Amino acid sequence: MPPYLFDRASVFAAITIPFDPILVRIGHFGLGWYGIAVGAAITVSLVVARREALRRNIDPDAVLWVAIWALVGGFIGARALFVVDHWSTYASDPLRSFAVREGGLAIQGALLGGLVAGALAARWRGLPVLVLADTAAPAAVLGQAIGRLGCLFTGDALGAPTSLPWGVSYTNAASMAPQLGVPLQPVFAYEAAWALAVFALLWALRTRAWHPGQLFAMYLGLYAAGKFGLTFFRQERVWAWGLQEAQFAAALLLIGALVLWAFTTFRSVRPVPAVGGSMSEGI
Repeated sequence: MPPYLFDRASVFAAITIPFDPILVRIGHFGLGWYGIAVGAAITVSLVVARREALRRNIDPDAVLWVAIWALVGGFIGARALFVVDHWSTYASDPLRSFAVREGGLAIQGALLGGLVAGALAARWRGLPVLVLADTAAPAAVLGQAIGRLGCLFTGDALGAPTSLPWGVSYTNAASMAPQLGVPLQPVFAYEAAWALAVFALLWALRTRAWHPGQLFAMYLGLYAAGKFGLTFFRQERVWAWGLQEAQFAAALLLIGALVLWAFTTFRSVRPVPAVGGSMSEGI
């Protein structure tokens, strides 16, 4: 078995990650493992969203156009929220905030930024926001699962020291791990597993008749609930009441999901057919 997979000298036989988060450096440009994971997540998400758009008889080019704006907004929101939550790291060197290749994106920020940008883009093109949101929901959470795995190489989204055999230990000084050589809880893997479970559920339920926006509300609520619970494994800065920034953001998303579910349930809108449908349905 390759030595970089398991450190047998460790008391806990933790998984050891010795990699530099940057795979290739060419001058000032660096291609990081995290960037590769995010690129793969975006690619897979777009493919899945296009397939779902075709099933719903929605113009896939329209979905792609909205998705591009949602990705831009999501990227800005994800980085901004991460920098705010880790401002003590970036205060002395604000320009480092733009060094995304090092890793560091807050998924809740991506959701908030992507929601705003995607909704505005859809409205600008006169497209039904809620129908497009339902179309994108399974693809979005699948992309989040794939992107989260990029943290394996950067040392981001880790928890407390652990004696569990799947604890992850980092030895490269360039990693974002809070402690080197210490087995830590791989919270990123827990979040990826939860996102995959949510994707499986949404994919199975997507062919049923739902009011426009309900599938997206389900995605938002389930993901937020999982994020809130799993964040207890992490050791980030506590904001208030023993809760971390990610949990406050997750709580806001969960409240938003409940409001959206209630709005779409009690509003007089025809459910979208189980198969097919048209762009004129919903809002």
